[in-house]
Amino acid sequence: MSVPVLDVAAWTARLMELPRYGAANVTAFYEHRMGAICRDPHLLLVPLDDHMVHRGDAIFESLSLLEGRIIQLDAHLERMKHSADVLALEPPCPWEDVRRIIIDVAVTGGEPYGGLKVLLGRGCGGLGVDPAECSESSLYIVATRSRPMPESFWQKGLTAARSAIPAKQEWLAQIKSTNYLANALMTREAREKGVDVTFSFDENGFLAEAAIANVAMVDREGRMLMPEFRRALPGTTSLRAMELARAFMPVVITDITEEILEQASEILVLGTTCECVAVTHYNGKPVGDGRPGPMADRLRHLLHDALVTGGVPFLK
Repeated sequence: MSVPVLDVAAWTARLMELPRYGAANVTAFYEHRMGAICRDPHLLLVPLDDHMVHRGDAIFESLSLLEGRIIQLDAHLERMKHSADVLALEPPCPWEDVRRIIIDVAVTGGEPYGGLKVLLGRGCGGLGVDPAECSESSLYIVATRSRPMPESFWQKGLTAARSAIPAKQEWLAQIKSTNYLANALMTREAREKGVDVTFSFDENGFLAEAAIANVAMVDREGRMLMPEFRRALPGTTSLRAMELARAFMPVVITDITEEILEQASEILVLGTTCECVAVTHYNGKPVGDGRPGPMADRLRHLLHDALVTGGVPFLK
């Protein structure tokens, strides 16, 4: 049987009937080519000839919505500007407009808890590899809803193991690129290992990061140790956590081997969604007494309060 050829009306009708898994959590989105916001996730589409799709020539940021506030909006935008500069990628509108549109999408979505995904791509123009094919960059902003994390998440903590996936190359690790293949493989690996997260290490045996979060530890001297950000993206949450931690404990950025990590009194995972959560077991062995420790609890509450207080309100 030959493949049917549809006209525009038939194609559009079929498109609107297709199931969109996860669509119930999409509350609003923006696309620069349209210059507008839409609420129907059936129309949340990226053209195949956008180099974001077939070349991964794009960057993104993930933001949290907590208590009707956009968390660390300007910190995320600053990091996005850095990534864009490295790729010689300009948004299709001024950065101040990007910020305004992000807020407008959050307002339209109308949910106090959830997330925002901001994607800046090379744009449409061809299926080759040359960025010059694309006359204008692309910008997509998506708002989603979610429930607040239950307190049991932090009380239970996470289990972790060493990843077989190597740390990203140094130049790539400093860009929040849409090329998240290594991160996706680490997430699948964690599921196969029966743990919550895995940690990557570089070829010198130094700790890098988790799939979508940074890793820190508290040593026996009560110091917070953070890996050098050579092979890991400096997370907006981890940077804020270090600022807060310096008020009550030494914070040291240094190379961390697995041997050092295994001697930790506490291991912390720091990220946009989890904020600060303890690792209770690493490679099947308990960290400390096998329960979330006092530093994780203290820093988590300080961090949450600081993030919410400093967030940009978008709901009245």
